[in-house]
Amino acid sequence: MVHPAFSPSHVAVVTGGASGIGLAAAKRFTSMGLKVAIADLAGEKLDRAYAVVSELASTGDDVIAVATDVTNVEDLRKLQQTVNDRFGGIAVLMNNAGIQPGSSVFDPDHWDRIIAVNMFGIVRGSQVFGPDMIRRGKPGLIINTGSKQGITTPPGDPAYNVSKSGVKTFTEALQHELRNTKDCHVTAHLFIPGFVYTPLTAGDRTEKPAGAWTPEQTVDFMLERVSAGDFYILCPDNDVARSLDERRILWAANDVIKNRPPLSRWHPDYQSEFADFLNQDI
Repeated sequence: MVHPAFSPSHVAVVTGGASGIGLAAAKRFTSMGLKVAIADLAGEKLDRAYAVVSELASTGDDVIAVATDVTNVEDLRKLQQTVNDRFGGIAVLMNNAGIQPGSSVFDPDHWDRIIAVNMFGIVRGSQVFGPDMIRRGKPGLIINTGSKQGITTPPGDPAYNVSKSGVKTFTEALQHELRNTKDCHVTAHLFIPGFVYTPLTAGDRTEKPAGAWTPEQTVDFMLERVSAGDFYILCPDNDVARSLDERRILWAANDVIKNRPPLSRWHPDYQSEFADFLNQDI
């Protein structure tokens, strides 16, 4: 069964909705009969997204595009007011906006912006929209886009990893708060995509790598697992099955338990042990 929040005529807000997974979600929600607000930075990309998604709507009045900078809480409040005025109460909030310009430990470039968009955009979005969603007393969803990099934290882009680690921790706390709130019918979910071919991950590539999923595949998996009640929506892709993700996550947790060096998966002294671990029964 599809989660009741995804019922036709219900309202969904998607941040970062002008491209990639966000655009795929906006299209999918619209095709399911929801009224959709696409939130993203102002510009041609948002205009194109609005045109594409509007074509899927039963009427032209069921989709709006709202220029929004998720790092600005006033923009988020204006987004909420705009959606409420146009459509009414919100059933689905997908906090999806994210950036990945690259980072290094000792170079401060990009750190503030990455944390502001990827983590505080989700925190503030949940704080702005969540209370009214709870007060409606109806089934609702807050879906926060995290990353496997926020769980296993591979070397190479520490600011991004820190931001997505924060999203994981915040969304866990959010769901704990929601489930302990009397008469609350809203749930939070941590959406953890695998390798997805989007403008964020494309780099210089012009064709989807064989190992990547499309944004549409990823959104369909998310819908299936949210409707099944999963909190951790751990997405596979064409290269990595869930069983391999589980191994990598368990190894990372065991760095703490076994007092190994941090990120031991990439430490030369543990390469052989890690390879053996992948082949053991859990």
